[in-house]
Amino acid sequence: MRGSILLLHISQQSSETLQEQIIGQVRARILSGDLPADYSLPSIRALAKDLRVSVITVQRAYDHLLNEELIYSRRGKGFFVTSLEQNDKSALAQQRFAQQLRCTIETATRDGLSRAEIQKVFNEILQSGDSNA
Repeated sequence: MRGSILLLHISQQSSETLQEQIIGQVRARILSGDLPADYSLPSIRALAKDLRVSVITVQRAYDHLLNEELIYSRRGKGFFVTSLEQNDKSALAQQRFAQQLRCTIETATRDGLSRAEIQKVFNEILQSGDSNA
């Protein structure tokens, strides 16, 4: 699978940095199982060229994913997806969700919503099945 294109969609207009977009999309594809264990990721230079971003941006994104132990490197061979059990993937996804939810709750609280109002909105969104609400 070496040299295969990693289809990522990044935007200069996003509120996230290019590095955060790369990290988030690669992480999501790993945790969803879209990128299987030992999948060979594009080289830093190849991905930078494909995405039209700096090599440093991709290097930092890969470093972040290495620190999260979602990918590993083999000297002279490149970067690969770490083998994770489904339970590990689920635990990582739950940790990320909890972290994001905490930030959202803190923002809602600063904006003046009560815990009951926050819970009501959360339940309404969860019941509607509409993640874009």
